[in-house]
Formats: sequence, structure tokens, C-alpha cells
Amino acid sequence: MTIKLADVSARDAGRVRVRRAYPCVFEVRAVAGKPSAMRVRGYASVYEHPYTMWDMFGEYDEVVGAAAGAKTLSEGPATQLLLNHAGLSMAYTRAGSLTLAEDSTGLAIDAEVNTKRGDVRDMIIAMEDGAVDEMSFAFEIIRQSWSPDYSERRITEYSIDRGDVSVVNFGANPATSVEAATRALDLDRLDDTAARTLWERLSARFDIQTPAPVEGGATSSRGSSLSLARARLAMLDA
Repeated sequence: MTIKLADVSARDAGRVRVRRAYPCVFEVRAVAGKPSAMRVRGYASVYEHPYTMWDMFGEYDEVVGAAAGAKTLSEGPATQLLLNHAGLSMAYTRAGSLTLAEDSTGLAIDAEVNTKRGDVRDMIIAMEDGAVDEMSFAFEIIRQSWSPDYSERRITEYSIDRGDVSVVNFGANPATSVEAATRALDLDRLDDTAARTLWERLSARFDIQTPAPVEGGATSSRGSSLSLARARLAMLDA
């Protein structure tokens, strides 16, 4: 019988901790009443989005299944926020400065970090400059399954206890784009899918009615809809 090396579960292999990095949405915001504090929010993992992995047998797709972290999160894991999975902890679940949760997108993080620290300031500046725009998590695989032809590995349960969530240089999963909240959005760099997603989110937020198409595929009120969006954005900025 042929056995893939990666087919050995983390439990059977002595609970080996692995890492996965993703271009996941995160944001940076000031914390009201705390001049030295900033809040970092985002996703350390994106669920149900395949990404490419390799082992000694070649290439395969890996997917983190929905709710794969439900059990470990219910147990109050000891998890820290790091930069590139290294250095001193910047936020910690046991200190109350790091909160983890699951939603339909993946593993969401909400951390309060102290900008009195030089490493935290460097991280925030890099995020605002767009030099760092991805996240990752270090975890242990508890349960997994493979497709019959070993072309897809599905992680159905992981543990993040004594693991970490990290802001990282490079990610593995191109499921989503990343922007820091304090950085201007470059619309010209968005592909069609990302631009469409952004428009749908803005439309829902500002109750923008999508114009009905007319003959020839054109829209009769595109300009007025965009003007309405700009006006409502301007009101928020005022």
C-alpha cells in the first residue's frame, strides 16, 4: 500500500504544528481613549478556499473546512499574535488583548496592540505602507481527509492552542485581497472579481440601487447611482 507522507495526521505524528499563510483582509484602527493603542482586525485563515501545497509526492490542493476551529475556540486556546511567527507576543488571548472567532469567512482575529513598542510600530507602519498585507496561523491538525486520488487534502479540525496568528510577508491562499484601513484603496489595481465584490459591499452599505440594464447592455442611471454613492460618502466624511 502506498502512503502519502502528508497523510499521517498531526495526532499520529506527535501533534506537529504547521503553518498556513493567506492574503486575508485585515484593518488597523486607533483605539479611542488609548493614544498608544491600535486595533488590528482580520482573518488568519480563509475557509473553503483551496490553495496549493507540495510534499515529496508532488502538488496537491489543501482546504480548511468550515468550522474546523470550532472545538479549539470553544476551549479557550492560548494563542498569541506574532510577526512572521517569531518574536515577542504582541497580543495574547489570556491577557484579553487577542480575540479569536469563526464566521463564514474563516478564523477572525481582533487584537489590541501597544505602539509604545518598536516592533509593533514597525508592523503598523509596514501595514499602512502596504509593504505587509497578509496573515497566517500556526496550528496542529487534529482531523483530516483526502480525496480518492490524493489531489485534495481537507482539514476538518485543527487546534490553535499554544499556536499563533501572525502578520506575515507572504501567503499561500490567494482567496482575497488585503488592505489596511488607514491606507487609500487603489481601484486601478483591483481585478474584475475584487472590484465587483467591492461594489456589492458599497451598494449594500449605502443602499445604492443597481440600475436596470437597457437595450445594448448599457445602464440608464449609472451616473446618478455613482453620484449618490459619492454624496453619501461625502456626508460620512463631513
